Amino acid sequence: MRIIAGKNKGRKITAPSNLPVRPTTDLGKESLFNILNNYFFLDAITVVDLFAGTGNVSLEFASRGALSVTSVDSFQPCVDFIKKMASQLQYLNMTVIRSDAFQFLERLRQPVNIIFADPPYDMQGIERLPELVFQRGLLKPDGWLIIEHSKDHDFSQHPNFYQHRKYGKLNFSFLVNMTDEKESSAEEKSKEQVL
Repeated sequence: MRIIAGKNKGRKITAPSNLPVRPTTDLGKESLFNILNNYFFLDAITVVDLFAGTGNVSLEFASRGALSVTSVDSFQPCVDFIKKMASQLQYLNMTVIRSDAFQFLERLRQPVNIIFADPPYDMQGIERLPELVFQRGLLKPDGWLIIEHSKDHDFSQHPNFYQHRKYGKLNFSFLVNMTDEKESSAEEKSKEQVL
């Protein structure tokens, strides 16, 4: 794993081999951040990284200057490793929390720009994530929920679904808290596609 851009561009991250994680691949991460760069000023956003694992995605956001990055994982060795990396890299914009992701969302009070979730592919209840995020208003206007998942999950029927991207076995689904203006623009685009 490596940090692709920002303050620590090119920095390699070597996680302990005993962590039960499946880090987002460098190709997947690079593709994801290329998309995000087209929609967000990454140095002006707030981020929550659920099921943070090695902190791979959190550290990328922090390197690119996000205002705040909250990394959430329920496994203490993962939490310890992310804290260690954030300290070594002097990321004062990072907070690391040990918590179950669903319980964390239940407690979250302040909406953010991006929630990234990379749950274990075989985990039960992944489909609850969009429900919880959108019912509780946890995204700012035009904020994104990004879920990394296997081919066995499909979020395309959710009313906030925006797009799906596939990179090998890796899938990203993007769900957006659209403002009225963006909703009408999306409707126009879909009308154009039908015509």
